[in-house]
Amino acid sequence: MFTGLVESTGTVLSLEPRGESARLTLQVGPMAAELTDGESVSVNGCCLTVTAKDPVAQTASFDLLMQTLRVTSLGDLETGSLVNLERAMAMGARFGGHIVQGHVDATVRILDWSEHGQDHRLEVELPAEHRGLVIPKGSICLDGISLTAAEVSEKSVTCWIIPHTFQITNLHTKKTGARLNVEFDMLGKYVRELVKAQLAAAA
Repeated sequence: MFTGLVESTGTVLSLEPRGESARLTLQVGPMAAELTDGESVSVNGCCLTVTAKDPVAQTASFDLLMQTLRVTSLGDLETGSLVNLERAMAMGARFGGHIVQGHVDATVRILDWSEHGQDHRLEVELPAEHRGLVIPKGSICLDGISLTAAEVSEKSVTCWIIPHTFQITNLHTKKTGARLNVEFDMLGKYVRELVKAQLAAAA
């Protein structure tokens, strides 16, 4: 489980195809010394397992299934790309964001990424099949970042990005049209499935 509070960013060293899978290697800085094999790390909002690490070189590697590359934006990564990193939540830690599982629901395109004074406006598309899973002032996770949905329309969600978030995440490298991983609020997904089941039973 994660919270959507990005701990640091990492830099892509390589994304190497390996038959039906691929290996992603990142420069992760001092975090490498704290990682253990098999540990879960959120990389751009996708829960990945540490398969190798080098504390001296400050690198970590993750093996990706082709399914992961198909349903997330990780396949878009290039050498030098910046990614958001968060280790799994520790028991007893402060819960500053919202419940994030690292299970990407979809990828969405940035429709507007514009500067407004010291803040930035981030508008992303809202896939039709996921409408109703995000509400005004509710939570949404974009590329592993817990954000508040300031405005919700039939086709898009708008979040306002403060300078701190802009600086410490990979958002400052993004442009309009880029793909982001999105995970919708887990509670909303459970409610939708429960209602669907009840309506089906009633029918």
